[in-house]
Amino acid sequence: MMSDERPENQLKWLRSQPSLDELGEKFPGMRESVRRELAEIVATGSSSGLPEYLKRMQQAERLLGRKHHSSRGEKKIAVALVEQIARSQVAHLTIKQHLISEATGVEKGKVRFNHINAYLAQKLLFNDGLERKPVSLRWFRIVWPLLRQRRLLMPLVQPKGIYCFYTKELISELTALIGTRTCLEIAAGDGTLTRFLADRGVAVIATDDHSWAHEVSYPDFVLKQNAQDALREHAPEVVVCSWPPANNAFEHHLFRIKSVQMYIVIGSRHQFATGSWDAYNAQSTFEFAEDTRLSRLVLPPELDAAVYVFRRRLV
Repeated sequence: MMSDERPENQLKWLRSQPSLDELGEKFPGMRESVRRELAEIVATGSSSGLPEYLKRMQQAERLLGRKHHSSRGEKKIAVALVEQIARSQVAHLTIKQHLISEATGVEKGKVRFNHINAYLAQKLLFNDGLERKPVSLRWFRIVWPLLRQRRLLMPLVQPKGIYCFYTKELISELTALIGTRTCLEIAAGDGTLTRFLADRGVAVIATDDHSWAHEVSYPDFVLKQNAQDALREHAPEVVVCSWPPANNAFEHHLFRIKSVQMYIVIGSRHQFATGSWDAYNAQSTFEFAEDTRLSRLVLPPELDAAVYVFRRRLV
């Protein structure tokens, strides 16, 4: 447990999205406790129990949050809420770290590209610095096999808020899907997807609550708005979201917005890794399915990415 700080200050610190190492320092023993619980779940060689584990974490957090609100800040409940939120964050970050180590084979220590791999990756995926560019699928298929350290790419860029790369072909397909309708990107991060769509003439606005400033550099065109406020103010016809956090508390709002005709989610095929699947399955206004053709246009293929398209049901 954290030292003698007031629960209100602890909650504020937790909302700043601390790293796994920072959480481990503030909450000694919690990281190892969560690891043991996760080890028991995956001991059978399957990760199918992870979504239910994270769901239980979220339910416990919500229950304590309601108790904390109704108790007017009773310290015992506030302390329990702090510990549960921290435990949930440790669980999510530990699972994320596990997925990275599975993809790269690197469990600890620094991940580095050599000069040749760094040069090839830069030319293939970026403009200047870490500004992503629409990737040519043809050139990707030629160059990607030449990158012997390709498994290290995502661990290197994820700390900067980069969770995937978009092909030119994907942007063309999304542009056609959206058409002339108004579009809103929620949880837009650095606004890369909006930038690509706007360059194709899509009437799109990027929004984000800027809560990940410790990872993401937000450009001026990414409006500082949480998803609920953005949806109400802009009343979009199409909503897009790339790599929404797992079990997030904002996606369910869009299913209540009458203007929304379509919702496009770019995320992981692993349900415990991205998206609010409780909200997806609870709503009845939209029918949805993975578009496997679009999924193959999200890079790199090792991500097991999936594009889900929600379409409003006809009344």
